[in-house]
Amino acid sequence: MLVIRLRRRLRVFLQLIPTLGLLLMAAFSVVGLYAQQQDSKGRNVVLVADVDALIHPVSAEYIAQTLDRAADQEVELVVLMLKTPGGLVDSTREINTSIIESKTPVVVYVGPSGTRAASAGFLITIAADIAAMAPGTHIGAAHPVSGTGEAMDDTAAQKAASDVAAYARSLASQRERNVRLSEEAVTESRSFTEDEALAADPPLIDLIAVDLDDLLEQLDQKQVRRWNGDTQTLSTKDASVVMTEMTWRQQLLSAIAHPQIAVLLFSLGSLGLTIELWNPGATVPGVVGGLCLLLAFFAFQILPINYVGLLLIAFGLLLLVLEMFTPTFGLLATGGIVSMVIGAVMLVDSSAPEFQLGWPFILSSMLTLGLITAGLVRLGVRAQRTVSVTGVAGMIDQIGQVRNEISSGKTGSVVTRGEIWLAKSDSADVCEGEKIRVVAVEGMTLTVEPVKTKSYERSET
Repeated sequence: MLVIRLRRRLRVFLQLIPTLGLLLMAAFSVVGLYAQQQDSKGRNVVLVADVDALIHPVSAEYIAQTLDRAADQEVELVVLMLKTPGGLVDSTREINTSIIESKTPVVVYVGPSGTRAASAGFLITIAADIAAMAPGTHIGAAHPVSGTGEAMDDTAAQKAASDVAAYARSLASQRERNVRLSEEAVTESRSFTEDEALAADPPLIDLIAVDLDDLLEQLDQKQVRRWNGDTQTLSTKDASVVMTEMTWRQQLLSAIAHPQIAVLLFSLGSLGLTIELWNPGATVPGVVGGLCLLLAFFAFQILPINYVGLLLIAFGLLLLVLEMFTPTFGLLATGGIVSMVIGAVMLVDSSAPEFQLGWPFILSSMLTLGLITAGLVRLGVRAQRTVSVTGVAGMIDQIGQVRNEISSGKTGSVVTRGEIWLAKSDSADVCEGEKIRVVAVEGMTLTVEPVKTKSYERSET
């Protein structure tokens, strides 16, 4: 009896183990959350967002999301680690509006050393509550260019530059930064190192910091003047630094907005749709091709695309497609590859290295597409040269054997391809057992001729 009772108690205890485990986990979670809250109350929190990309709608969404999170959590400060070659003016205005309306002070830190905040990055820097730079960085070169990458006419260029220059003056004036240099960064495409920006009178930036720790140390007990004129004293000593990251959707869209990725998506999308049209019902090439084209068009909206280069790439793809349908033994394919290479060179018209495609990428991607097309063309040519094995065409040149003698004006019978056919001969009489070759088919009667040389022979199937 004692053994039975012990077994029952042990069974009950084993059944309670999962419940006890859940209770312990909940208790630890509550204690951890309480400790975290106590730590947040005792230590200041600084949100850091790493903006290392072109300035486009995805970047604007990411920064706005970070500032909203800072407002909800009531953190001490937001630091935007900025390194960018530029981007879209509309997205830049959205980012600056988010910074201006932010309830939390915003620091734009151009760093680490060796990076830059050019063009749109310059406008974001001077719009911040505090502008800081790392040694060996520079800002400026904010002259606007056409969204297509093409040269604008004098009137349009002047209007665009005047509009952005007025916007830069407005930001610099409100932030009490150098208005003249801010305008020259737009109208004359001037750039400034960290020392030049800080030494200007008044300066373009507020301080130079070696790294993030140095930045937070210099900002401790510093008074910040907000956009509306209010002042706030920062307390960043022993601050808890929390890094924020893009969501997976933002990371995906930001990666797509790159010239090399955009060109690959456009090329693969066009090739996929071509294969779908060539082989209707395949489904997968059509779906993948359509998706790639949609993503490529999204990237083209962000990048400074030269549409002449884009049309040349499209024309080259068209030539490759025509080579598939009307094989010219490589003539159209060669023209298509040349057109695509020239189009890829002209596609992005920008001096920024981040925008350049580069010859290794251009040649490797275009030659790969050419090889794929050549393989498809080879398959097509081989299919056209394959002798038909069905219908009337499949009977021509077939070798058979006479079953009943065929004489002039009289039909006999032959065996070919395992079947018995009525047959006649227009050339000569054919004796029983003799080999023949089919030269024509009329209804259910074959016209044959004797096989005199081995050059006419074809293996039976």
